[in-house]
Amino acid sequence: MIAPLLLGALGAAVLLLCAVGLWLVGHLARGKRLAARIRRAQRLIPLAEEMAAKSDGGRDALQLIARIGSAIARSGLLPGATRIQLEETLLAAGFRAENALGLFIGAKVLLVIGAPLLAALLLPRFDLSRTTLALGIAIAAVTGLLSPDYVIGKIRSKHLARVEQGLPDALDMMVICAEAGLGLEPAIARVGAEMMHVHPALAKELARTSNELQIIADSRIALSNMGSRTNLDCLRRLGSTLIQTMQYGTPLSSALRMLASELRQETLTRFEERAARLPVLLTVPMILFILPCVFLVVGGPAVIQVMKVLR
Repeated sequence: MIAPLLLGALGAAVLLLCAVGLWLVGHLARGKRLAARIRRAQRLIPLAEEMAAKSDGGRDALQLIARIGSAIARSGLLPGATRIQLEETLLAAGFRAENALGLFIGAKVLLVIGAPLLAALLLPRFDLSRTTLALGIAIAAVTGLLSPDYVIGKIRSKHLARVEQGLPDALDMMVICAEAGLGLEPAIARVGAEMMHVHPALAKELARTSNELQIIADSRIALSNMGSRTNLDCLRRLGSTLIQTMQYGTPLSSALRMLASELRQETLTRFEERAARLPVLLTVPMILFILPCVFLVVGGPAVIQVMKVLR
């Protein structure tokens, strides 16, 4: 009787010692990891200061470019319609800074002047003819003129896609806020604050709408600006829905819930349309790359046998 009890006690003691040993090993390893992180942080402090100094220099250069662009914009060289269109494009792309237009115009002027000069310095090294050299310089000038518009267009498309992607989740949160008793303006502000880390593009749009609701006396103007600022159909529908709920007194939560379900259904429909296009898009690659391999595998042995017979 005593031997089994001693064996059991000995086994329990061994297990306890193993558990304590594992805990000590983990604790020591955690301490080593923390010490390594502290050492890395201490080494990164001079690097962070150096990068901050470099960023200050880059910020000064950007401010200089923005001043040049702002001077050109104020000089009257740009038509009023063109300036308004550029401002709307930059707003739709997510650029809210005051010097965004000046920075865009300054970058375009800098590229228009700098790209041909760079081409004039580099192209003569390749022993080209005068016609080819002039054509290359002209292409560089056109590229410098159009590249900022292309870049802003790509940024705008990505920004609007991110805004549209996060809107159904934002509507669900607004439904929760409305059912909890919050009004329209506090609900928009709360949803914008909560979605800052998940969908920052949409959160910025909602924060701007919340600020306009606090400043503008007529809430309908602020809600309609939410759609006209980005030219997104989903935000226009959201603004019109909110305006209708304010005018006719319809329940806000039910209207937002229905709009969220419609947006999700439209997203699913777009995905189904893209999936339906795949067979058509895969036809040309299949003809060019897959069918020749199939013909080689299937008809290759027969061709080899025919060549042997003919020999």
